[in-house]
Amino acid sequence: MPDDLTEDTMPTAEPSAEGQPLGGDGSLSELWSPEADVETQRARDLGDVLLERGVVDAEKLESARGVVRKAPGRTLADVVIEADGDEAAVQQVVAELAGLTFERIEASPEAVSVKHIGRLGDDFCKDYGLIPLRMAGPRLILGVTHPDDLFTIEEVRHKLGVAIKPVVVTATDLNEAIAALKQGDEEHIDVDEIIGGIDEDDVEVVEEQEEQLDLEAAAGESPVIRFVNYLIFNAIKEGASDIHIEPQEKKLTIRYRIDGVLFEMMNPPHHMHAAMISRLKIMANLDISERRLPQDGRIRAMVHGRKLDLRLSTLPTAQGEKAVMRILDTRSIQVNLDALGMDEDTLLIWKNQIKQPHGILLVTGPTGSGKTTTLYSSLGQMDRRKLNISTVEDPVEYHLSGITQTQVQEGIGMNFSAALRSLLRQDPDVIMVGEIRDTETARIAIQASLTGHLVLSTLHTNDAPSSITRLINVGVEAYLIGSAVNATLAQRLVRRICENCREQVEPTEQVAEVLAMQGFPAEKIWVGQGCAKCRNTGYSGRVGLYEQLVLDDMLRDKIAGSPNVTEFRRLCVERGMVTLRMDGFKKVAAGLTSVDEVMRVTESTI
Repeated sequence: MPDDLTEDTMPTAEPSAEGQPLGGDGSLSELWSPEADVETQRARDLGDVLLERGVVDAEKLESARGVVRKAPGRTLADVVIEADGDEAAVQQVVAELAGLTFERIEASPEAVSVKHIGRLGDDFCKDYGLIPLRMAGPRLILGVTHPDDLFTIEEVRHKLGVAIKPVVVTATDLNEAIAALKQGDEEHIDVDEIIGGIDEDDVEVVEEQEEQLDLEAAAGESPVIRFVNYLIFNAIKEGASDIHIEPQEKKLTIRYRIDGVLFEMMNPPHHMHAAMISRLKIMANLDISERRLPQDGRIRAMVHGRKLDLRLSTLPTAQGEKAVMRILDTRSIQVNLDALGMDEDTLLIWKNQIKQPHGILLVTGPTGSGKTTTLYSSLGQMDRRKLNISTVEDPVEYHLSGITQTQVQEGIGMNFSAALRSLLRQDPDVIMVGEIRDTETARIAIQASLTGHLVLSTLHTNDAPSSITRLINVGVEAYLIGSAVNATLAQRLVRRICENCREQVEPTEQVAEVLAMQGFPAEKIWVGQGCAKCRNTGYSGRVGLYEQLVLDDMLRDKIAGSPNVTEFRRLCVERGMVTLRMDGFKKVAAGLTSVDEVMRVTESTI
């Protein structure tokens, strides 16, 4: 689609009953004419209507128009919505100017055409901002967020073989409807039903060629197969990220990591231990006869039609082999940037950073702090149709459509630096490097950023300023770091207070003192009392804490002098950087988390 064809220039023609756009020859050519004066007039019409209806004020409108002028391909409507405009009101005006109907969608499977969504695919619908709603006679009512994208609408007509009538919807409604459709089958899974109804083929191993293998035919006795399947079912139901199978001298312990904290879930008979480990090794294609050495494997499974990757690691201990399974679920990383927990300023700045044409963006934090989710959410904000986005990962944990993902293979010399060198010959626009581990990878990443590529990567540092000094310590010249790095984002995950059982109470003297010292005095604070929904912990789910450092000219000059981390951090705070702890106490004041959680995850920072 031409870059200058925005929703503000959407023609008012509807498709015909035969599914062809209105025009003498049934082609798209008569629907749009690139006359500059007409385009300018219609773009002005949208802004004027939004201004008249109070959707946007004059200052924000002028700012949005400035963004559109500087960013070809972006629409005025999108820019206004991203700047916290009323999405429904904006789309209502877009629909009126396009001569189309505006509709709201309920977040339920009944509100959409499940059959047609299945034929198009969830990813296609989300990527192109459209959703089949219902049949109206011979025509399919298609909800679209960008009614000007005529080529995609035509592609949908060819894919489905039906005539199309577009209506305008909001992206929020569209995404919620697709999410509700995905969750429909798993919302009411009862543990007792799982225990009683588990069969050998309820969890199917998926080989690399996507061929499914019946577990009963693989190996093992029925009770062991059922119990291992139950562990996986139950872990997914509880929202666990890891399953720990830990042998002790006289008992066997199963623990789940939920919201970053381990919970002991059950103690099966000790004599089942060897059979369970063997069963898992068979699922991961490991050597069941080798019990003296650690082994790592991967299990690709289908659970009720839901694709999962399980990363299995076994470790010999004095009491027998311990096994840990990391559950990689694509749903856990399909999170919009807006839902990660960044405050408005941090979110706006980060969105601007990922739109930059070149430079390095670093996400830092310990293992399990949500760095991968942030990176994937950032990639998800980019236009994958117009950009060549490539990644180098170890391992490739989640597969994303429209992105080239490369797996590191250290054993054959395919490390980060070798893969990165090859990617630079693939005409990339955006490169994501799973982690900068050594000098060579850091140098190549910096050279890539200086030659016109946007590079995203991670580092294991405690805070944002430390990432700069870490690169210097790795061996990269300070002047190159100052030139190449655009911003760094340090993050942590804290448990969110349970919405079901939270209530306001008076803070203890110690908590009140801590809040006052941080500049957030409060007579009442939110706490979770504990309920069945949160396993009596008072917490359910997690929210991120963020520390964002954007380099300006003054800081770049300071980096050139190779400052020590303490001095550089003090300078960053003086320049207005909000620290992890400061962001944490903002979330305490907002009732999202507790003082104990903030202090727990920010103990190594200030």
